[in-house]
Amino acid sequence: MDPYANEWLDLLVRWLHVVAAIAWIGASFYFIALDNHLRPPKDEADADLGVGGEAWEIHGGGFYQVQKYRVAPKTAPKFFASLALALDS
Repeated sequence: MDPYANEWLDLLVRWLHVVAAIAWIGASFYFIALDNHLRPPKDEADADLGVGGEAWEIHGGGFYQVQKYRVAPKTAPKFFASLALALDS
């Protein structure tokens, strides 16, 4: 490979790694803050379904209700169900 192109590729990969690390750390801080602000579910039916905590958030003019399950819910989104099957085999 051309040394000049190799240097540019190296620089690109290094910066991609830096940006990915910053995103990873930011996501980790978000989930730590989210876990620290979860409150027990107000609806008893949610607690019976396995919801261990919930939080309300506002971002970009929208309201979000986040629920954390203690164990996997009885029904999961199709993507997660297929991912679990793929990892199981």
